[in-house]
Amino acid sequence: MEHIVFLTGRLAQQALTRVLETIEPPGAETAFTWEVREIGLQVAALMTADMIRRRVPRPVAADRIVVPGRCRGDLDALGAHFGVPVQRGPEELKDLPQFFRRQAQPVALDAYRVQIFAEIVDAPRLTVAQIVERAQSLRADGADVIDLGALPETPFAHLEEAVRELKAQGFAVSVDSMNPDELLRGGRAGADYLLSLNVETLWIADEVEATPVLVPRTPADEASLWAAVERLRSRNRPFLADAILDPLPFGFLASLCRYQRLRERFPDAPILLGVGNLTELTEADTSGINALLLGVAEELDATAILTTQVSGHCRRAVREADWARRIMHAAGAHRTLPKGLSPALMTVHDKHPFPYSDAEIAATAREVRDPNFRIQVSAEGLHVYNRDGLRRGRDPFELWPALGLDGDASHAFYMGVELARAQIAWQLGKRYVQDQPLDWGCAVERAPEDLLQWCAPGTTLAARTAQPVACAPVSGAASAAPDADDTAPAKTRKHA
Repeated sequence: MEHIVFLTGRLAQQALTRVLETIEPPGAETAFTWEVREIGLQVAALMTADMIRRRVPRPVAADRIVVPGRCRGDLDALGAHFGVPVQRGPEELKDLPQFFRRQAQPVALDAYRVQIFAEIVDAPRLTVAQIVERAQSLRADGADVIDLGALPETPFAHLEEAVRELKAQGFAVSVDSMNPDELLRGGRAGADYLLSLNVETLWIADEVEATPVLVPRTPADEASLWAAVERLRSRNRPFLADAILDPLPFGFLASLCRYQRLRERFPDAPILLGVGNLTELTEADTSGINALLLGVAEELDATAILTTQVSGHCRRAVREADWARRIMHAAGAHRTLPKGLSPALMTVHDKHPFPYSDAEIAATAREVRDPNFRIQVSAEGLHVYNRDGLRRGRDPFELWPALGLDGDASHAFYMGVELARAQIAWQLGKRYVQDQPLDWGCAVERAPEDLLQWCAPGTTLAARTAQPVACAPVSGAASAAPDADDTAPAKTRKHA
């Protein structure tokens, strides 16, 4: 059985021990024996690879060393030093059980089968350069095909030029128009797909090599769609079939039934769903809508979706659809529910927003012996504590009088920012980690953090220290810089 040594700080030692005691017993899939070592510092988040090298003697009798998730430094070099792998755990120790379950049952999200057609709905009003710029952004978000949307009674004189330029830059292109002449022009310019043809306009498919997307004459006229599918199948021509997804509450359920009947009649036909009719026409967060519709696409064994990013609330629709198709495909492939695979679509709320209770935070607060403010959030509200005591509240203005920062503008600014984040996290039910931006899933781009680097002092710390310090969830972190506390390490042993 694997033996793991967990390195931590004094404030987290007891909590870490309690969490490890809850993990499955020996014999379970994630079972291991463990040992907790407090290496002589107060705040675990301030731990660095250099500090560990100095404070932890060799040899370490373990198969693996796990350090706090925010530990900075080169862990590969540290592993070479000890002769055993060194790994970052989760940022919150309460997430350790889930961390080990994921390790035991890893699920990759690199595979998918649904292609994303991303429509540029106002293409006739854009220059070719603007179209290419928009296409590059959509491709970066996950689009596979750039759909050039024509507009009624709006000339698209540069249609051919736009298609040729996109093709020259490696894009797959579709042309979306109700005008047969524009569809012909797009197809002759080299478009890969044409949206959309029905039984009355199938002749266009005979004129160009582009793959047509077939639709019924009217959404309810299923027979006309079936006829178009059968005609192209008889000619051995590739196509996509779209039964038309209607918006809520005007036929959405009936349209889902149409797609199901289409699949039953043609078990191997490639199908496209126009999900934009739901995301654009429903004023609700689109991450959940995309999760639902890409789950439907997975069940339907669909080949593609068509989506748009027109309304302000849909500006992340392509990125959300990309995550949703990967999550749903993984769930289907592994015969598991789409839970615990990725938090990317949890944009507004978190599954476990408040890892610590009021009592647990109070217990930690009683152990603090320095003046630096810690901020944590529980289901009861905001908690601010240092050596002078614990303050509780649900509004930064409620807490402000008890902080005593009237004469410290930079520190007051820092606490204002952090308490505002904490309040938002408490109100929405999101995870709050001091000194870290809130995690909005795939709704907000977040540059990956380089944990091999150290953070220079921020503007609120610059006057207090001249040396870089490790980032930590502590206000005024310079006062708790590495090696500021050299008490003897402590150990705890146990099985999990």
